[in-house]
Amino acid sequence: MTEQRLDLRQSPLHARHEALGATFAPFGGWEMPVQYSGTVAEHTATREAVGLFDVSHLGKVRISGPGAAAFVNRCLTNDLGRIVPGKAQYTLCCAEDGGVVDDLILYLVGDDEVFAVPNAANSAGVGRQLAAVAPEGVTVTDEHDAHVVLAVQGPSSRAVLAEVGVLPDTGDVDLDYMAFVDSTWEDREVRVCRTGYTGEHGYELIAPSEVAETLWDALAAVVAEQGGLPAGLGARDTLRTEAGLPLHGQDLGPEITPVQARVGFAVAWKKEEFWGREALLAERERGPRRRAWGLKASGRGVPRAHMTVKLGETPVGETTSGTFSPTLRTGIALALLDTAAGLSEGDLVSIDVRGRALECQVVAPPFVASHVR
Repeated sequence: MTEQRLDLRQSPLHARHEALGATFAPFGGWEMPVQYSGTVAEHTATREAVGLFDVSHLGKVRISGPGAAAFVNRCLTNDLGRIVPGKAQYTLCCAEDGGVVDDLILYLVGDDEVFAVPNAANSAGVGRQLAAVAPEGVTVTDEHDAHVVLAVQGPSSRAVLAEVGVLPDTGDVDLDYMAFVDSTWEDREVRVCRTGYTGEHGYELIAPSEVAETLWDALAAVVAEQGGLPAGLGARDTLRTEAGLPLHGQDLGPEITPVQARVGFAVAWKKEEFWGREALLAERERGPRRRAWGLKASGRGVPRAHMTVKLGETPVGETTSGTFSPTLRTGIALALLDTAAGLSEGDLVSIDVRGRALECQVVAPPFVASHVR
């Protein structure tokens, strides 16, 4: 048994991860499994069959009461008016200067209820920020400990959920991307949504903590039958990087705006009110000083975050994420590059990898084609 660090929280499934021989690391204030059988094996299983992830460190915040959806819509960047109850939406919580406090998924239950899933380290802060300005009658409730979040990702993910019985029988009709349904497991409500963070067809399940172990066991058994594996945060990171998906704290953050990070699709530019609106409109109008790109290594070497990117001998940016791509068998990175450098897709730059220049091609992510829809 591993000894829990006193300052780290653990998933309700921690004992299951220990039994599987997981290695753990701190992440967002939690002690979470990084890998079981190995990051590359878990990554490949997710791409080719199915991976089962415990992502219970993610936040869970319920906003409820008369006008709850309209209230949230006045605060966050995307437009809940674009979707209907039963749909989820990617959105951003921004500061007044346009920096990204957090990126999160909203589940629109109805006009009087929105369920938010922020990132682990930011969950309490986002909840407090919403609660501080909530109108009378609207409550913001932190439900972090009440639920687990399990991600079932990969080509066989639908077959797994159907076999376990948490995906309602709809014949050959699948859930639309970003749609959710409320199902049951052991007479408890489980929310099933066509979302994920891997670039693969997949689902995320929000379930009561009381049924976490039995639900995990049932899913893990069928995942194994389908040729899949339990997967840790190591594979989640390589998968999301291949898919070009940003990680808050690296590719998004208080110093990195949606315009710079190329996530302006999550900003409803014509909406009259949201936090950071004026700063973001001004930045979009004048153009950002830097912009996100992908970099694909031409030679041997693995980029990591915070490495200098050069055009010739001139620094033109910095990597924000970097890893070895198990699918492409080469190094890849996400980077913020100076717009003044005039770089475009296909240009060659270099990354300073511990004093050695690693040549890379500028590309538009994703590095690996997405299969989410």
